[in-house]
Amino acid sequence: QVKLVESGGGSVQAGGSLRLSCAASGDTYSSSCMGWFRQAPGKEREGIAGIDYVDETTSAESVKGRFTISRDNAKNTLYLQMNSLKPEDTALYFCASRGQRCRGTHSLLRTEYYNYWGQGTQVTVSS
Repeated sequence: QVKLVESGGGSVQAGGSLRLSCAASGDTYSSSCMGWFRQAPGKEREGIAGIDYVDETTSAESVKGRFTISRDNAKNTLYLQMNSLKPEDTALYFCASRGQRCRGTHSLLRTEYYNYWGQGTQVTVSS
């Protein structure tokens, strides 16, 4: 079992930055493939960034060059650095874990790839 708790959300103006954190507990060794997702009201959950067990990363075109996923294994924490925020980035942001080691990025933005989810943290960007 893996428990995930997100933090770091808030309200910012367009062009600002936020860093989201996701603290993992439980069987954290298995939490080797992880991802960040977001869901805006009335829209489907969208994969925005993922990282595999050798720290290879992928990101969605909508955030490429602005958002960076990273991890600190010593702290069992996943991060999402978000820069140049836009109003369309407003959403509830979730972290997710597959719960097992995996290699490669081809599935990391797919919601069905993950078995464990946090409760989410709200990000609101005003124009």
